[in-house]
Amino acid sequence: MPKSQVRKKKVYTPPTDVRPTATAATRKPSPIWLPITAVALIVVGIGWLVVYYLSEQAYPVMSWGYWNLAVGFGGMVASLILLSRWR
Repeated sequence: MPKSQVRKKKVYTPPTDVRPTATAATRKPSPIWLPITAVALIVVGIGWLVVYYLSEQAYPVMSWGYWNLAVGFGGMVASLILLSRWR
């Protein structure tokens, strides 16, 4: 059986308009306040919900009713948004 020929392939170089301009190494690290604020929002959100449930819906703000849940979960969602920007 005859041996097949070996082909020389050219090295692929992507076009210059497709290459990313900023690499991960050139981006600046996150400021120090970002993870501190995110952790604080998580703690405050969980604390708000714990106080709301343990006080039998009397605290932190009785007139808000179930909106206290939105405040607690909103704090935690805000922390997730901040953490998505963390490098």
